Amino acid sequence: MTQEPLVREAEVAAFRDAVLTKLTYAVGKDPDHAFDHDWFEAIALAARDHMVEHWMDHTRQIYRKGQKRVYYLSLEFLIGRLLYDSLSNLGLLDVAREAMTELGVDLERIRLLEPDAALGNGGLGRLAACFMESMSTLGIAGHGYGIRYEHGLFRQAIVDGWQQEQTEHWLDFGNPWEFERPEVVYPIGFGGSVETVTDETGKSKQVWTPAETVRAIAYDTPVVGWRGASVNTLRLWRARAMEDLHLERFNAGDHLGAVAEVARAESISRVLYPADSTEAGQELRLRQEYFFVAASLQDLLRRHRNMHTSVLTLGDHAAIQLNDTHPSIAVAELMRQLVDVYDVAWDAAWQVTVDTLSYTNHTLLPEALETWPVGLMERMLPRHMQIIYLINAQHIDSLRAKGVHDFEVLRAVSLIEEDNGRRVRMGNLAFLGSHSVNGVSALHTQLMRKTVFSELHKLYPERINNKTNGITFRRWLYQANPELTSMMVDALGPDLLNNPEERLRDLEPFAEKTAFRKAFAEQRLHSKKALAYIIHERLGVAVNPAAMFDVQVKRIHEYKRQLLNLLHTVALYQAIRAEPEIDWVPRVKIFAGKAAASYHQAKLIIKLTNDIARVVNNDPTVRGLLKVVFLPNYNVSLAESIIPAADLSEQISTAGFEASGTSNMKFGLNGALTIGTLDGANVEMCEFIGAEHMFIFGLSAQQVEARKQNQEFNATPDIAASHRLNDVLQAIRGGVFSPDDPSRYTGLIDSLIDYDRFLVCADFDSYWDAQMRVEAHWHDSQAWWRSAVLNTSRMGWFSSDRTIREYATDIWKALE
Repeated sequence: MTQEPLVREAEVAAFRDAVLTKLTYAVGKDPDHAFDHDWFEAIALAARDHMVEHWMDHTRQIYRKGQKRVYYLSLEFLIGRLLYDSLSNLGLLDVAREAMTELGVDLERIRLLEPDAALGNGGLGRLAACFMESMSTLGIAGHGYGIRYEHGLFRQAIVDGWQQEQTEHWLDFGNPWEFERPEVVYPIGFGGSVETVTDETGKSKQVWTPAETVRAIAYDTPVVGWRGASVNTLRLWRARAMEDLHLERFNAGDHLGAVAEVARAESISRVLYPADSTEAGQELRLRQEYFFVAASLQDLLRRHRNMHTSVLTLGDHAAIQLNDTHPSIAVAELMRQLVDVYDVAWDAAWQVTVDTLSYTNHTLLPEALETWPVGLMERMLPRHMQIIYLINAQHIDSLRAKGVHDFEVLRAVSLIEEDNGRRVRMGNLAFLGSHSVNGVSALHTQLMRKTVFSELHKLYPERINNKTNGITFRRWLYQANPELTSMMVDALGPDLLNNPEERLRDLEPFAEKTAFRKAFAEQRLHSKKALAYIIHERLGVAVNPAAMFDVQVKRIHEYKRQLLNLLHTVALYQAIRAEPEIDWVPRVKIFAGKAAASYHQAKLIIKLTNDIARVVNNDPTVRGLLKVVFLPNYNVSLAESIIPAADLSEQISTAGFEASGTSNMKFGLNGALTIGTLDGANVEMCEFIGAEHMFIFGLSAQQVEARKQNQEFNATPDIAASHRLNDVLQAIRGGVFSPDDPSRYTGLIDSLIDYDRFLVCADFDSYWDAQMRVEAHWHDSQAWWRSAVLNTSRMGWFSSDRTIREYATDIWKALE
């Protein structure tokens, strides 16, 4: 036997024995009596041991080399399942599969038992997860900081077509990937008062005495890079009361009062994005954001002080990236810790803060650029409000000293919004307190300079820069689509796996080879059959895998325009019925995504989707040419099943509203063709892939802005110019899809007509025409699969490794 098989045999035997050891001594089960979940835990713990070895080595290397550390603060980390992800990155997936087969255990069945970690909602959290993995792959000393949510956002159920929010119990069986660090605990204060105290030297100092204090306890999860070269840390904070039981109250018979403080404290890390439609909800959101920021800054300052004598050098040894506006209170909190705790002079503290912090903006929607009522801030964080007032005063004074006296300009760049009640502009705070402010696509960055931060950009013209988002190919190609990956490795060689950014382009000549296109199509059909099985299992709807899978899966929001897709669905349904002689392409319209619990319009769109599905799927005159499905509880694992099976990727947001998008990249990487507007990263995808291999439609961002400036939101002229659109709206408004409640969608359609903010009607005809181009291209099978191969081959630039390399080079200065 040659050396290589002997080594492989030894690896398999070692992993098998490690799993049995974990099953016996860590899980406490005999293999003959172990349940599937016991096997999952044992396999995960065996894999974790391999991760820990690399983790310790990487940590020692960071200390030995004195590497600059990158701290990534994010309210979301949508990491999904970790078993296959970790085994794949460690190079142990095939080893584990063989080892478990020897034990008579089906690893594929076992992996499905792992719940998705409920630590995020959408693209923001998934981006953070991709970035953490890329930092590990590139050897950057990265640390993620967030909240260990007990229940996450919610588990979405569909009951009678409506979204129903249910509690997500992802931690019921524990989490084998994490390490609780009870020794890493920090006090986090809220409320109280601030007083001026004079020390023995006559120096005055502000002292904050919180009215309430909770504990932040650390939980660490190792994040392994490709082939385990580096392993970084995702540190999540759990909130606990200072005392778990008020014993005096308990003994006095006040059993509920004895644990009231516990309930209040632990609510901080209970759920992601609590509804903020009430004052209590707003307060909880602010408590969450401050809680994890304050704990993270205390932690990283402690680590810095262990290595370096002075906090004044923080910016030389650490970079703190704020992922969107949620962690922007870090500006005031870092100032508070430097000035109040470490006795740094104000001006020096401000320099350290700006040198250390950088801010990524992810949205141009004004409502998403957080603002907090001044009254709430003064009550919850009185010292921080003092600091914000002082930052603002010095900011405005410095502008006046530079000759800026225009009142409207000063109002626009102030940290305090005076209209509609005084509010703190957290986006402006993050901008001022950071040395870098970046957008996440070329178009988004351009619009940032022109819209939300236009006046600040004029004052600080070098601060805004672009870092177009990317995705980790390890997760979204190698793991999600192993059959396609294997096919490409056969064509290009194993080096593809180590350098996909460069090597994917070598796939391009294969687009001209009939045999490769055929194999590509067969692989897609395999993925579609797997998804068809899931659809039938979960919804009881049979779909044809040979049909075009037309997919829109993302958070439900009006600007993402699931409604436009539904209008096309109804128009197509009507056309198939009216013109049966046309050779219509069979389609399966696949929708998935969650609506915010308090977002009525988005939840109504989900109901409309299911109402349309019920009618279309049961109409025999359609002859199976159109099916509509809404898959509930969209998460990373479901995305890994949907994306490899997609033929058409719907990226149809109103131009100028989607900052970047990353699902567009995942679909493109797996060979789906995009129908979309020139919005977000679609613009750059079009440049790399070629417009002839995409289906672009709709108003441009400039045209959308012109309509906005002219307040052209009444859709009556657009509807009058389109008989097809008018027929669709009348059918929905008239109760064709809601016979049990004919007026259910009257308000939805009336609001669309009167104030079409996201220009659904304006883009409808262009969208219909683009969909007809899709039909024509699909009919030319050879042309379609040529485009599919070229989509995959031209996606190398959209790797998160490239994005992180740009952050590390241009912003963090963290690449050796």
